[in-house]
Amino acid sequence: MTQREFLEGLRSALGNDLKGPVIQENVDYYNGYISDEIKKGRMEEEVTAELGDPWIIARTIIDSNGGRSDAGYQDNYYEPRESGYGRGQEKTEGNHVSRAGTWWKRLLLVLAIAGIIMAVFTVVGGILSLIAPFVVPVLVIVFILRLFNSRR
Repeated sequence: MTQREFLEGLRSALGNDLKGPVIQENVDYYNGYISDEIKKGRMEEEVTAELGDPWIIARTIIDSNGGRSDAGYQDNYYEPRESGYGRGQEKTEGNHVSRAGTWWKRLLLVLAIAGIIMAVFTVVGGILSLIAPFVVPVLVIVFILRLFNSRR
């Protein structure tokens, strides 16, 4: 899909549910994103394929406005995963709808860290249980010898 086709599809999908300024701002956002990626040397079709279906993006934008056609002038965008567009730059436009499904990624990260900690304790505990039958008697003998040596 070309940039023009993508933007026309987005404009068409947004046109039934949102006001002109919101539509234009979102179309401008995606136009800028696609243009920036093309300037970086990426193929136009590759960028639009990464973004996905403009109708799905439009649905996300419309849902973020409460699905109302009388929604006020708000800056709402769907930001594609792995795009990196605008990250690291100060955003003064407003609220961006992004990272909507990242709660599960954070949960997965916490579970992975907990799993690693449990694995470390398991390994250390296993090693201690293997060497304890040998080390404890040696320590007891050393302690007893020191007691007798200190009395002399």
